[in-house]
Amino acid sequence: MVTAISKRFRRGWTLVIVASISGFVLATSASAHRSEFRPGKWPSHTVLIGYSSEQALETALRGRGARVVARVPALRTVSVRPSGDAASFAADLSRAQGIDFVQPPVPRRALVEPALTPAAVPGGSYQWQYVLTGADRVPDRILRAASGIRIGIVDSGADLSAPDLEGKRPMTYNAVDNSSDVTDTIGHGTFVASLAAGLSSNGEGMAGIAGEARLITIKASSAGMFTDFELAAAIAYAVDNGAKIVNLSLGGPRASRTEVRALEYALTKDVLLVAAAGNGALEGNPVSYPAALLQPLNSNGVSGYGLSVGASTITGARADFSNHGSYISLAAPGEEVFGAISKDSSPKNFPRVALPGSTKGLYGYSSGTSFSAPQVAGAAALVWAANSSLSSRQVADILKQTASGGGQWNPELGFGVINVAAAVEVAAVTPAVSLQAVKYGDAARLSWRGSTRKEKAYRILSLGANDEEKVLVPSTTERSQTFQGDKGVTYSFVVESLDAAGGVIARSAPVLVTLGQAKSALTLTPFKYKQRGKRYSIVFAVLAAEAPDVKLSRRIIRLEQLLNGKWRFVSYQWTDASGRVIWVVPRGRYTIRAIFKQSSELRPANSRALTVSGF
Repeated sequence: MVTAISKRFRRGWTLVIVASISGFVLATSASAHRSEFRPGKWPSHTVLIGYSSEQALETALRGRGARVVARVPALRTVSVRPSGDAASFAADLSRAQGIDFVQPPVPRRALVEPALTPAAVPGGSYQWQYVLTGADRVPDRILRAASGIRIGIVDSGADLSAPDLEGKRPMTYNAVDNSSDVTDTIGHGTFVASLAAGLSSNGEGMAGIAGEARLITIKASSAGMFTDFELAAAIAYAVDNGAKIVNLSLGGPRASRTEVRALEYALTKDVLLVAAAGNGALEGNPVSYPAALLQPLNSNGVSGYGLSVGASTITGARADFSNHGSYISLAAPGEEVFGAISKDSSPKNFPRVALPGSTKGLYGYSSGTSFSAPQVAGAAALVWAANSSLSSRQVADILKQTASGGGQWNPELGFGVINVAAAVEVAAVTPAVSLQAVKYGDAARLSWRGSTRKEKAYRILSLGANDEEKVLVPSTTERSQTFQGDKGVTYSFVVESLDAAGGVIARSAPVLVTLGQAKSALTLTPFKYKQRGKRYSIVFAVLAAEAPDVKLSRRIIRLEQLLNGKWRFVSYQWTDASGRVIWVVPRGRYTIRAIFKQSSELRPANSRALTVSGF
């Protein structure tokens, strides 16, 4: 079993005034020269005036006893404070030549998240981590571009009514019961999801790191506990549904083969995996998995298959509970960070904090590397938004090299605390080449694209079982090509972009393609258990493939029963993300088998016959 690992910026008055006035101009341009308020009804001591020219304004104000307190020249608008009654002043001024409109200030709530607003709390704002990681300095265009990136959150579910998640309309999946119900009674997943990609443009609550990135929220736990099976199914679902990043804020003391297979599957799709490093530093500092699979032991932050994330404090030091050692990639704030809280969670586990300026939702502080990891996942989405041609390895390396360690690794914080703005800036100018493959029977159509204007040609290679390279095309100016090969064999393709001298500019991530139909296998396993005093008998049918790139979800598995010496159809089900279906065995004794007919990608398979009994 593995467990969850969890232990203001303010817009200037000028911007607020501009927003108010510009909206007002559009609404009242047909009402020039008239005040909408009668004397005695003016709601403010100041008056906003739109004018046709500076001369017209000067003439209109002369002798009327008013002082200009603010200007927006580009909009030909001023804010003035009359010495006498504002309503009478406005009524009089509205008749002046060259005055386009006269209005009171129109109230507006700035669309900045309340948690980012300056406050008398440690760090200067409730969500202090947003500024400390440089997320506040990421250009708006990058935040918007992140809408094309999906982040998979494998956790305890999510409260979809939380305003910072509701606005994202996330895709949902329950890996425990293969449903879409992700109700989060634990609260851990809601907090994690909000930190990764909580909506940053709704003027409510807090802001996730990832801007407009989309969410896939996956419930993979029961009562806060995870098994490697549900974890594997959750990862597969995220990958199959387009996640570029999968966040794993969970861990345990041992590695699992099932888990490794899921991680490998994600890697074949060039998905970046981000895991919490663990909170056991004060309890012997035990190694935590899957973090130590992503950044292997004794790697000292070099290479790896993903990112293992430690927790830092408000001062940038390692949090005392955060694991440390050779498998730490980098760090992000994880001590008393601010996030959204599930309404279905216990206040004892996630205490609520009143957030000034917030009109709905629940918020609070919590600690753990669980809450550091999603900030890194969000940062990765922004790096990809800045350069969509990057490979997952390049994204990870950019985050490492731009962190606070200045490119130097140490066992406390890895390469240091993430700097989101710096990572985005570097990503935008990093040469990259992306590669995609589409299968057509025993052929694969490869297409590629470079990220700079320096590419003069491309080289296509294939990789063997031990990564030995074979050049398929030494040099081509084409952007696509079709390759044929042996049926049932998995090929690994790579493309390199070349400059005018034939030097390598960038190298793509490997793309795996199994041509034709791959071998498949089907197992049928009985299982009995007791719940709330009632006994159950079920059977699992699990489809497997000898092809790392083939999806196992949405395959039809038939169940047949042996009657009078003949196999009879009983039922069918669609497989979940891990290739699994489950049947409840009714009362009686039966001999059954499972059958997978075949698909364009997989050969047919039958399970062995099995005799089972139901209660």
